[in-house]
Amino acid sequence: MATSKRKSNDSNASTGDRFIYKEFGADVNPSALERPATELPASQQNVRVQASRKGRKGKTVTVISGFQVKPETLESLLKQMKTQCGAGGTIKDGEIEIQGDHTQKLLQFLTQLGYKAKISGG
Repeated sequence: MATSKRKSNDSNASTGDRFIYKEFGADVNPSALERPATELPASQQNVRVQASRKGRKGKTVTVISGFQVKPETLESLLKQMKTQCGAGGTIKDGEIEIQGDHTQKLLQFLTQLGYKAKISGG
C-alpha cells in the first residue's frame, strides 16, 4: 500500500482566514455600518427641552432632544451647555442630558444659537 501525503494549504492555515462560524459584524468595517448624519442648519431644527426625573432615582435631569447634527457638533454643544449651566452632563442616544433643572437657561441659550427650541412636558 502506497502512502499518500496529504497536501495542506499552508497559506490559509498560517493567516487564520479559515473559520467555521462568524458573528455578524465581527470583522466588518465599523464605518460601513454607520448611518450618514445629515446636518441641518440650526434654524431648521426643532429642539425640545424637558426636565425629567424618570428612572434616575429622583434626580432631576434636563434632556434636550431633536438634534439633527453630527456627533462632533453634539459634543461641542454639550460642552457649551455644561459651562453655561455650571453642571455635568452627557450624551445618550443622540440626546443631551444636563444634571439639574436648567430648562429656562438652556431655552435661552439655544434660541441665541438660532435653534427653534420649545419646552416640552409638564
